[in-house]
Amino acid sequence: MDFVLAFKALIMGIVEGLTEFLPISSTGHLILAGSLLNFTGEKVKVFEIVIQAGAIFAVCWEYRIKILQVLCGMFNDRKAQRFLLNLFVALLPAAGLGFLFGKKIKAYLFAPIPVALAFIVGGFIILWVERRRKTNGVGARIDSVDDMTLVDALKVGCAQAFALIPGTSRSGATIIGGMMFGLSRKAATEFSFFLAIPTLLTATMYSLYKERALLSAADIPLFGIGTIAAFVSAFLCVRWLLRYISSHDFTVFAWYRIVFGIVVIASAYSGVVVWAD
Repeated sequence: MDFVLAFKALIMGIVEGLTEFLPISSTGHLILAGSLLNFTGEKVKVFEIVIQAGAIFAVCWEYRIKILQVLCGMFNDRKAQRFLLNLFVALLPAAGLGFLFGKKIKAYLFAPIPVALAFIVGGFIILWVERRRKTNGVGARIDSVDDMTLVDALKVGCAQAFALIPGTSRSGATIIGGMMFGLSRKAATEFSFFLAIPTLLTATMYSLYKERALLSAADIPLFGIGTIAAFVSAFLCVRWLLRYISSHDFTVFAWYRIVFGIVVIASAYSGVVVWAD
């Protein structure tokens, strides 16, 4: 295996794991990291989707008890059935819009400048939501994912659909959207974790099937390195995020997005960095 390619795959896996569940856009960071590393192309786009599975396995491990309880009760436990139905309903908006517009989004928006603009816009939305909660004293009406209704799940699913725009952040859209619709910070974050499981695993399997002609057995080690790196870094990140939100809001991530987006745009137009599409 080419050592340089293996190193790039390792870096990309770490980037995926560290950014997948934070409201800062893993897709956006992967596009920018791939551009800097000159790690681009159609096969790399498949790689970026497939290594998401590593991050998902980290969530599955962290919430293994909850997941096992839901799976064991899916045929006779009303609580478990409602939870699964909520996930299914929340999955539909992004799945439908992704099926209809996925190709056009990849063709026109998977580039550094559109990603940077999405970073900035998303940052200001996070600031607005956090300020709105503090100024208006808006409290959460839902403290647990088990208390969500189908309407709540659909609303969060519609918010997640905005993450089809690279740089928006799937976790950011679902968490901030959930908070806007009455979920507590913890409930919104955890539902974002759980919703990521069917969303990203479906995307991974669909991408592997659709682009199977691009791949060969020789790609397995590279994909394996990226997936394992994503698992380890995502596991550490999830543990940290759960502790962080117990006493902090998401303002710091909003400013990070804004500053990072401005830096990318400024570096591109000044010629300091030549971003590859």
